[in-house]
Order: sequence, then C-alpha cells, then structure tokens
Amino acid sequence: MAVSSSKRRPPDRPAAITTDVDLKECELLGEDQDDHWYYVAKLGALLTCLDREPERILDVGAGSGFFARKLLERTAARSAVCVDTGYAADRTDRVGSKPLVFQRSIAADAADLVLLMDVIEHVDDDAQLLAHYGALVKPGTRFVISVPAFPWLWSQHDEFLEHRRRYTRRSLLSAISAAGLRPTGSFYFFASIFPAVVAHRLWNRRRAAVPASDLRRHNAHTNRFLVGLCRAECAIARRNHAFGLTAFAMATKD
Repeated sequence: MAVSSSKRRPPDRPAAITTDVDLKECELLGEDQDDHWYYVAKLGALLTCLDREPERILDVGAGSGFFARKLLERTAARSAVCVDTGYAADRTDRVGSKPLVFQRSIAADAADLVLLMDVIEHVDDDAQLLAHYGALVKPGTRFVISVPAFPWLWSQHDEFLEHRRRYTRRSLLSAISAAGLRPTGSFYFFASIFPAVVAHRLWNRRRAAVPASDLRRHNAHTNRFLVGLCRAECAIARRNHAFGLTAFAMATKD
C-alpha cells in the first residue's frame, strides 16, 4: 500500500520486517539515552496511549529495547519481547524478575500490546508490515504506532535515519486501516518544540547540510528544561490533532 501524501526515498533498498537504523541514535546518545529528554518525553506520550496496563509486550524494531524495558519497570506487564534484525544474536535479559527477550525474528506471539515506535517509516510497504505483525497476535491485541510527522518537514535527519516517508495523521490511519487493524485514536506530539525545530530544519535546507541526526547530548539544565516542557505537553497530547513532530496512533486487532 502506498501512502500517496507522503514523501518516499527511492525504492532501491529491499524492505525489511524490522530495522536497526535507529540504533544509530542509541550509539550517539550512549548511556544518556535513559535520561535524554527526547526518550523521556516519547515514553510519556506512549504511556498516555495506554487505557489499561499490558501483560505481555511485543516491541517491533525495538533497537535498544528502551520502551519495552521502561514499560516493564512502570507497569504490571509480566514480560516483553523485542524484535529487531539488527541484533547480533538472540538473548534474554531481566528487568527485576521480568524477562526481556531480544530476538532477530518471531513466528507468533501472545502479546496483548504491540509497539512500533518509529518503525514503519523505514519500509517500502508500511501496511504490509503492520499486517504481518497483526497476523502474529490474537484478536483484541492493541497496537501503539509512532511515526515522524508531516512530509514537508523532510530533512537531513530523515536521510540519516534512512526514512522512506513522513506522515500526517490521515496517512498513518490509512496505513493502519489498509493493514486490517482498527484505528482507535491518533494525535500529534512534540508540539511544544515544533516552531524551533521547523526553523532549524528550514535553515539547514538553505545550508545544504549533510545527513545527520538532530538529536544531541545536552547539559543537565537544558535537558531538564526540555523534559519538563514535554511532560507538560503529555497532559493534553491526546487532544492535539493540529501539529507536532511525531504522529501517534492506537489500533486494535479485531
């Protein structure tokens, strides 16, 4: 399924079920990832998507496993499986007494919550990817999906992360429906920093900047300010249908 309103990279690379390119940003941030304002804020937005706590989590394209790990810490979830083709080998960690499994692939899963956090923008056929994982889980399983927002915001950040497209809420919901899942809600996030980032990216276009991530390590004061700003936004995030840097959607397999 093609999302006609989105900007795509040239189809010169084969599609993958999951992607390891977001591990690039994990390498940039190193041990700072757990406290970095971007990940703390996105975790807060993810938590607002959960109308009830999960029991078993499947985190697709999980990279470092940050979101699965944090949900195991903060909810009553009993276990999590992270799937990513970028892993060198399968392994099992623990978060307290809870297993956190890392696998290169998976055939089926009993998860009641599937996360695709900044994943489907990396593949040529986003609906096919969603349908693939929809087929692996039972009816009633919930999905939380996040993607970069607005095709006109395409930048060297997207080039660096090997994105195929950016989304509007409408194009994201279209991909979800085409996959046979039922959308249950959507919103934009990072509205609080939207003007500053837009200005930064437009300026970089004029400079013909080389592909690079926008994420940076910050001093403690700047990081704390950005954490507070985005946490405040979480209180109203699900009512934001206007603008932001990221689009979130929730869906259910019927």
